[in-house]
Amino acid sequence: MSKLVVAAKLALLALFALVLAPVQLASIRFGFSPMHHIPVWFHRFLLRLFNVRVIEKGTPPTDVPTLVVSNHVSWLDIPVIGSLHPLSFIAKSEVENWPVVGLLAKLQRSVFIDRQRRKATAEVNDALAHRLVKGEAIVLFAEGTTGDGNRLLPFRSSLVGAAQGALAHDAVETVYLQPLAIAYTRRDGLPVTRRDRPFIAWYGDMDLAPHLALFVKGHAIDVVATWGDPIPFNGSRKEATAAAEASVRRALKAA
Repeated sequence: MSKLVVAAKLALLALFALVLAPVQLASIRFGFSPMHHIPVWFHRFLLRLFNVRVIEKGTPPTDVPTLVVSNHVSWLDIPVIGSLHPLSFIAKSEVENWPVVGLLAKLQRSVFIDRQRRKATAEVNDALAHRLVKGEAIVLFAEGTTGDGNRLLPFRSSLVGAAQGALAHDAVETVYLQPLAIAYTRRDGLPVTRRDRPFIAWYGDMDLAPHLALFVKGHAIDVVATWGDPIPFNGSRKEATAAAEASVRRALKAA
């Protein structure tokens, strides 16, 4: 893809964002329903613009309190998941101050956690519980970090405590954990191999800029997003997290 075409696509994306951002800010401010759907439109437009095809399998969350538990491979997971269904993300606190990305995260109504503070997990769990009570879907990247895409890291159960907090509300009878597996299966029409992983996965101390540069060049990417069956939360964080991890592992193997 030529530099001129890349520049034109970036300009078109920026224009689309400038049109949607004020509407989204107003929707969040006054609690209007479009605040749930505008991010979905933006992510779908971005993926279509830069040649990313998402193949969705399974059934996304309904309007019951749902904590989506997903694996995490790349920054690209955000628009991929965001294009599927109205939802929000749990993000580390430093993301809030990143240029552009921080603003987009706020417009997505992300919940930010400061991992340096001991009380951070409890505070985030309380905030998430209030969102879950409203029937919102919140995405937790349960590995706690991005992986290389070759293997699934163990899921952490600490933030699943938000489900326990939601159960404490009288209006909530059941909270669900819904597994979601993200698998990058093809690049430029060919099956993704270990050699391709560094072009897709973003982990460790890898620089973000090279990944963004490759992305805007429009290499065709196929992503399989598989929703697992919702898991009724019974109060045991470890059991529920282990069940969600097993479901994601099966889906990744199948993909």
